[in-house]
Formats: sequence, structure tokens, C-alpha cells
Amino acid sequence: MRGSYDEKPWLALYDAEIPAAIEREYDNALDMFRASARRAPNAPVIRYFDATITLAQLDELSDAFAVALSESGVAKGDRLALVLQNIPQFIIAVVAAWKLGAVVVPINPMYREREVSTVLVDSGANGVICLESMADLVIAATADTDVETIITTSELQFQTRTDPRIFGSTERIRADGTLDMMELIEQYRGRRPADVRLQPDDLALLPYTSGTTGPPKGSMNTHANVVFTAQIYRDWVGLAEGGSMFAVAPLFHITGLIANIAAPLLAAAASILTCRFHPVVSAEAIAEHQATATIGAITVFIAWTNNPDVTPEHLSSFHSIYSGGAPIPKAALEAFRSKFGHYIHNGYGLTETNSPAIVVPFSKEAPVDPDSGAVSIGVPVSSTTAWVVDDDGAEVPVGQIGEIVVAGPQVARGYWNKPEETEHAMPGGRLHTGDVGFMDTEGWFYIVDRKKDQINASGFKVWPREVEDVLYEHPAIREAAVIGLIDAYRGETVKAFVSIKDGAEVTIDEIIAFCKERLAAYKCPRIVEVIDDLPKTVTGKILRRELRDEPSSAG
Repeated sequence: MRGSYDEKPWLALYDAEIPAAIEREYDNALDMFRASARRAPNAPVIRYFDATITLAQLDELSDAFAVALSESGVAKGDRLALVLQNIPQFIIAVVAAWKLGAVVVPINPMYREREVSTVLVDSGANGVICLESMADLVIAATADTDVETIITTSELQFQTRTDPRIFGSTERIRADGTLDMMELIEQYRGRRPADVRLQPDDLALLPYTSGTTGPPKGSMNTHANVVFTAQIYRDWVGLAEGGSMFAVAPLFHITGLIANIAAPLLAAAASILTCRFHPVVSAEAIAEHQATATIGAITVFIAWTNNPDVTPEHLSSFHSIYSGGAPIPKAALEAFRSKFGHYIHNGYGLTETNSPAIVVPFSKEAPVDPDSGAVSIGVPVSSTTAWVVDDDGAEVPVGQIGEIVVAGPQVARGYWNKPEETEHAMPGGRLHTGDVGFMDTEGWFYIVDRKKDQINASGFKVWPREVEDVLYEHPAIREAAVIGLIDAYRGETVKAFVSIKDGAEVTIDEIIAFCKERLAAYKCPRIVEVIDDLPKTVTGKILRRELRDEPSSAG
């Protein structure tokens, strides 16, 4: 069959310099970092407002901190939890942990006590590094855990500008029973930790999945996974030595860990940090430090598009822009290009694939499926294969919808202490993603939606993505999300949540009429609710599940 999965038709779409398969350049992420530090010791690797940290300085800072961690009992194989924003200390702590052979457990700093405790208990972490402002919460969360050491740090450190748009307070707080990260670094500055021998299959990261299909699970991401995916980002996105990645994706998220830490460490490029995302502050940082690349959720680019204070000049230094985490509505892509002149390339991956698995080649623009209106997520990257399967795991014909399955060097070793769930999700090393889509005959992959988000209205299948894409075409709508509500007559009814652009006016009846002109009647939202802002993850992905949990209200 023309375009079968076995034939890997996507290889014909690769950029000329991208090979079908690649070899890992290093056995582990620590060797990867040290090679860059030897090659380009004076290259900036972190830029944080008015602060610059070179590879040589990062090596010295992480050496000292590794010794401090070792003195506090962290050893090879131990888990070290980080509850931090996008600040230099996050990257210092990651490299220090790897120098001890420890495993980094990134935790969302927006988590509450119960959520932090769940991860600490499950991972068995014996140390935590957190923001000073979270110390009380973390101390409470460590009850009945294996945590022995709590180290705090402040987002105010390293920089001197203290921009009030980012930093709400200049007050430093020192909680009893905690150590200060920068004091420890000064105490042990000049010392080096004992050498450790890291194998490719040793764990480097233990990020936890969001838990949308059950309790959060720790993804066992190895050093081999990290090195491979760092190379993919460097080569596919075009992150050259001396370039810089604007770190809009949170460092505790898998995209941030690989795109904003591992890839710059490999390439000897800078990671530009701004603690947290603010549309104008981030644009100013991009312009100041001449960022060459970024990877973020589409909501980031929508925010820049809709903000009159973010100008084309702010983003003019970008060489490549990629979006991941959620599908790109075609209307949002075109609006961004119309304002800034940049094309947004799609990328697709999961925590379990260490981020990149399917990516739009840099020289290409993603096609749009004429039937669903979905923008392609790209093609499987080097050394990677993808399939589409039915509910029984059998491959479906090209062009037919099913679940996307991925296999390659980026797939994690499994779930921490969950062999049965590992076997269910990754039988034979093939990751069943839970995303529904198809491959066309040329090898482009498309996502229709998550399996669990499908709506059954009077026996008809409705994919929220298709309805959302139409809503994004309306000139007054800023963001949109669609869910199914239980309906005694239809089974489920389509409901849309929308936020409106500043200064725009539109009625609910006009929104429904707009959809009826473009969609079959059963796909059109019967209920529309206007809200100020849609709930999102910190990576910018809109949370349909929270909207489903909200009390229903008709518009």
C-alpha cells in the first residue's frame, strides 16, 4: 500500500541535512554537559534578566552544590525533588544532581500540599529544593515521606532588576529547619564531588504525568533518553552554538527540561529565563538577549498576538518557533504570522517520550487536513516510528482514525514502581499515547483529539478540536474549549466555553449561528458560556477537565 507505516513515507519529508537515524553522541547527560563546558567554557548558558552564567560558571556552581547535596546525604540513585520556577537555580540543581548520579524529580510549584506530598511519597525523594515562598507548604508536605533535607532559594537571586511585573515582593523569607542554596554554594565553592559512573539506562529525570487518567505516574526517563532528545531539538529546531532558547515552557515540564535545559547544554547555547511568563516581559527579554528559538504552547503565541504592547520588533531575532503541548488552531497560526511574520512549526511529544517524537521539519509548513481542518503535528523524528492502531492494538489503514503509537530511543523506561501500567501503556516498548489521529499517504500525522474527550451526541461522534478550530476563526473569540455535557435525550450535548478579545463584542446567539454556518448541526454547541479566562496548565494547555467539573450554566 502506498504510504504504509512500514515504508516510512515521512522520510521523504525530512530536511536534507536530517538523517533517517542518528546515533547518541554521549552515554549520559553529564558527559554531554562536560563536553560542552570543555569546548566552549565562556559561552553563556543562562541569561536571567541582567545576569549571565557561562558554561564554566555553571560547572563551578554545580560542583559546589553537588558537594553540598552529597554532604546532606544525596547519593547515586537517590531522588531529588525540585519545586522551582524558571530560575538559574533550577539548572544548577539539575547538573549538580547528575554529578552525583541522582534523579531529578521536577514538581509544579503551583501544586498544593496534597499534590506535592503525593509525588514525594511515590518517588521516595530524600531531598527537596524549593522556593522560599513555598517552604511552609513543602515542610508540611514532607510529613510521612523520606525527605531528610529541605533547601530553599529565591527567584530574586542572580538578577538585580527585580521587575515588579514578575516579582511581587522583594522580601526574603527563611523558614526554620531549611538550608539556603546559595549559602551552601558559597560554603563549598571550589570543591568537586567524587566522580560517578553513569550508564545510558540510568535514570536522569522522574517527571510525573498530569494524572488526567488516574493518579500521577512517574515517568522513568533515562540519560539515554535525555541525550537523544536534546540532539533532536538541536538538529530539528536549529539550535546552534552561540544561539539562545527563550525558555517559555516551565523547566519542571518535560518540554522545559529537554528544550530549555538539555538542548542548550548540548549545543552550548543560552537558555533565557524570566522566572514566569508575562507577555511583555518575555517579549522584552527576547529582544534584549536576541533569542533565536523558542518552544511553547499555542496559548503563549495567542497572548503575544493579542497584546498590543508586543511588537514584531520584539520577536524579530527568532530563527525558529515551535509549538507543542496542544494542537494549533489554523486561525491562531495565521494571526500570529500576520502580525509577526513568523511561521509556528508544530511539535508533538509526551512526558513518556521525553518531549519530541513527531515534529514538522524546519523547511516545511504543516499541511491542513481538508476534512477535519486539523493542522498536522508533523512527522516521526529520526530513529522513530509511529503507527495508528484500533482499540485492539491492530494497525489501521493509512488515513483511518485510531490511536497514535510511538516507538524510538526517546520512549521512557516505564512508570516508577508500576510494572502493570508500564506493560499496558508501553507493550514491547511502543508507547500508546492516548491521542487519536491518523497518518496521510505522505507520512504526515494529525491529531483529532484525546480518546477520553470525544463527545457522543445522539450517536454521532464529535471531536472537540474540530469545533474549537471553528470558534477560533471568529474574530471576537480569544480562546475556546469544547466539552460534552450529560444530556438525558442526546446522551451528550456540545458545550463551548469562550473568552472574548479585549474591546470585541459578540452575542451567544451570534457565536452559535457562526458555528451553524460551518459545522453539521450535531457538532454545533447548543450551550455557550463566556468566561474571562479559560483554565490552563502552567504550560498553557487548556484544561477541559476543569471545565467539565464546573457547575453547568446555559448561555
